[in-house]
Amino acid sequence: MTTADAVFDLSSSIDKMNPGPLYRSAIDEVAESIAPVIRDNQKYQDARVFERLLIPDRVIRFRVEWVNDEGGVEVNLGWRIEHSNVLGPYKGGLRFHPSVTEDTLHFLAYEQCFKNALTGQPIGGGKGGSNFDPKGKSDNEVMRFCQAFMRELYRHIGPSVDVPAGDIGVGGREIGFLYGQYMKITKQRDGVLTGKPLGLGGLLGRTEATGYGTVTFAEAMLKHADESMDGKRVMISGSGNVALYAAELAIEKGAKVVSLSDSGGSVVFDKGMSSEQLEELTQYKEVERGRLKDWSGNGAEFHADKRPWSLVDADVALPCATQHEVEKDDAAALADRGVKCVAEGANMPCTHKARDIFHAKGVMFGPGKAANAGGVATSCFEMSQNASHSSWTKKQALDKLEGVMLDIHEQCLEHAPMNNGVVDYGVGADRGGFVKLADAIIAMGV
Repeated sequence: MTTADAVFDLSSSIDKMNPGPLYRSAIDEVAESIAPVIRDNQKYQDARVFERLLIPDRVIRFRVEWVNDEGGVEVNLGWRIEHSNVLGPYKGGLRFHPSVTEDTLHFLAYEQCFKNALTGQPIGGGKGGSNFDPKGKSDNEVMRFCQAFMRELYRHIGPSVDVPAGDIGVGGREIGFLYGQYMKITKQRDGVLTGKPLGLGGLLGRTEATGYGTVTFAEAMLKHADESMDGKRVMISGSGNVALYAAELAIEKGAKVVSLSDSGGSVVFDKGMSSEQLEELTQYKEVERGRLKDWSGNGAEFHADKRPWSLVDADVALPCATQHEVEKDDAAALADRGVKCVAEGANMPCTHKARDIFHAKGVMFGPGKAANAGGVATSCFEMSQNASHSSWTKKQALDKLEGVMLDIHEQCLEHAPMNNGVVDYGVGADRGGFVKLADAIIAMGV
């Protein structure tokens, strides 16, 4: 059977599921990467591991009712998709954003399975969230929503069953409210959520982990190509924890951060962002929850309703905002601006067509399931800390994180082909994660 035939056969299995467009995009990308692995391994074909990975173990959907500050009743949808626990308890974030749909969460939960497998930690994959929008809500409204959400979710999670974390719209404040309600309902303080505030059993270094991990992976890609991060111009999208801490580590490594963004536009630092600007912006974002358009910027240039990809020259791009924020034309603009290395700090921010452009132009591309894995890796450290009733130091967590990210890089290299003269990290990550999942599925039987 040819590779093309294998992809066709896998596609027919996908068609039977009739997945939504986002989930279909994720499945198609993986199918193209792993088809040769399945073709060359009869036991994967016999056990139908690809088809078994397509369908989540379960999809939990529920209504969330809460009361706003004016006394009015609000109603939102909530979900938890427990995709695969073949490697360990379901693990993946909760996302609170008006754009959240079941299709969004299917795609994210599927990707999470491969990402978590690459970390080498004993965790499965899942994702959850709600179409609730925390922006513009008071602390009390966010608290009441989180409490109502947990009143439905608590019966489906546990430290050896499903351990949610944060994601877009769910930070330390939200995790604290969720965990507080979980403890009140269950009378258990078992660390069932990660990304908790430190006083509730959180891990030092967890806040920095995803951004730091992305930069560590990008640096490993550069080193493999006989380059370094020092002196590189780094374009970053987003201005949440991932983006801000990616900027922090990039600056520490001698790079010049030339952009950040949010849903209102992008801010450009043509000469590079200073540590003082970063500290001021981090305070502004974390404490005041402000928007870039209202930030003084100390001389930085704000571009309303613009993504950063065509605004400034750079050597490295780190998309750290949201899925599918880099499309085909954006990828071409990045290559034209001199970018030679892209590492995804968000979950699949680059579309399939954008990835094709990067490969065609010889741009190194690090997929989110590898470059974005630092957050979930340190979440597993937090689970270990809670289970052992111990306390990790920040250095201990970040040192271990660096080791995990470098190991993921090596796994990608082991499974990756060359594409137009550069390592195809996307295929390497897909194949590395798939082999771990497939072997575990076979070991478990049917």
